[in-house]
Amino acid sequence: MKEKTIRIKFKREKSNFFKELNDEVQEFLNQEIILESERLMYRKLVFYIILFVGLYGMLFSAFSASNYIFLIVNYILFGLSGILLAFNSSHDAVHQTLFKDRKKNDIFHYIVFNLQGVNATLWKQRHMMSHHVFPNVDGCDADIDDNPFVRLSHTQKWRPFHQYQHLYAPFLYCAYTLHWIILKDFMYLAKDRVANMTNLSYTKRFKAEVVLLKLLYLGYTIILPYMMTPYSLMEIIGAFIIMHVVISIFFVLTLIISHLTMETVFPQVDEKGILPFDFHEHQLSVSMDYHPRSRLANWIFGGFNAHSAHHLFPNLKHTVYPLITPFIQAKAQQFRLPYNELSIINAIRSHFRYLRKVGRPSPDSYAKNMDITKY
Repeated sequence: MKEKTIRIKFKREKSNFFKELNDEVQEFLNQEIILESERLMYRKLVFYIILFVGLYGMLFSAFSASNYIFLIVNYILFGLSGILLAFNSSHDAVHQTLFKDRKKNDIFHYIVFNLQGVNATLWKQRHMMSHHVFPNVDGCDADIDDNPFVRLSHTQKWRPFHQYQHLYAPFLYCAYTLHWIILKDFMYLAKDRVANMTNLSYTKRFKAEVVLLKLLYLGYTIILPYMMTPYSLMEIIGAFIIMHVVISIFFVLTLIISHLTMETVFPQVDEKGILPFDFHEHQLSVSMDYHPRSRLANWIFGGFNAHSAHHLFPNLKHTVYPLITPFIQAKAQQFRLPYNELSIINAIRSHFRYLRKVGRPSPDSYAKNMDITKY
């Protein structure tokens, strides 16, 4: 029997929620505030570039050469600085909010992401064409795409071992960035469909580019330190792996809580393929904020901690998120819409409670037998 195909649509927008919110935000963001947000953005850019380059240089210092523990710590801090550079600058470049020139944004994003060992082009494709269009919609959001180890939605296939996923997930999270660098990008290259994106194809030249960029990453993070320090190849690889364990935990637990918690919603389509919310109500209901008004959290997490603001206003620099979050919260309360906010610790706890919940067997949704495509 041929599978039924539906085209996902958001509910028709009838509420004035976003219109009123946008009007208030645009009125608030005067020229002085915008200029200050730009200055702060560029201060952060310079800070994280200096930190990233400086920590890499320290790998070859006398301190690292004389103390293996210092080398390991240096590797960890270097890896974290790369993640923070991507959080605070490259992510904005993807959304064309770092620089005013599109080409500069594209070049900066390409360089920074590939320096972390992950392919910039493939990530941007998933982030912009899938995640930001249909966050938390199973089959349409590449970030919760079905995988054999962790069940992230009740509509995904249940396997008996999923009932223990809240216990073994932390161990899987430890390998997240290494898995992404070594396997994940190549797995995406082999697919002609990822979530809502169909008919995907890549040229031989692009595939060769992906391989070359991976080799360059391994070259500057492993081979060069091996050649220029007194340590053996296995010692360098050991420090490299420890770095990835730490940055994997940091990366996953600061990003996954922005959508996958007990409080966030996982909307399902009806028989006609219509989601229960309009586009902006949907973005609000699927997002979790943690310390969104904190300038310190904004400095560290680059606005990922104010995810409601990011999904509602992806065209604004993340440095304004602490300022506009009170408007979002007040407007959501006025229109009786959900606004989700927890501390980072409670958000992490909520995430693991969610893993335990969806790890239990549940009736399969009718949507699992449908071919879901982008509207």
